[in-house]
Amino acid sequence: MTETAVAATSGRVFIDKQSPKAYRALTATAEAVRGVAAEAGLDRTLVELINIRVSQLNACAFCLDLHTRQALRAGETTQRLGVLPAWRDTALFTDRERAALALAEATTHPEDAGAQETAYAAARAALSDEEVSAVIWVAITMNAFNRVSIMSKHPVRPAAAKPSV
Repeated sequence: MTETAVAATSGRVFIDKQSPKAYRALTATAEAVRGVAAEAGLDRTLVELINIRVSQLNACAFCLDLHTRQALRAGETTQRLGVLPAWRDTALFTDRERAALALAEATTHPEDAGAQETAYAAARAALSDEEVSAVIWVAITMNAFNRVSIMSKHPVRPAAAKPSV
């Protein structure tokens, strides 16, 4: 089924296709943020953990599918991805990763001022100024892409089956 057909059956406008100039600007922002994250020293797996956690909080199926595959390609483990929703309850994540995840959650749901202050203080203790800024930008950008996919109802297509041995 084509994207146009999928959009027609869902009753939604794929806003990325309808307004390509705006979407290209968002994509350019994402590219700039990837550069900022790399310059700050955030490795690709941490960036993908942030992308996935933000997408979990927003329940964005399309972005969860995409960024889980990207995290696996970057070397993230299935174990850590599986327990990511409960990252606070496991010792599988470093203090730096915990600080980044908490800050990304606070950026995604800023309405809890107390949690936001706690997360920001933990981030300041574990991350450099450049890393704090990069984490916030990664979360902001992922939130924007989540909104595009959620409001467009971008479909998640089944992965190709691997041949059995």
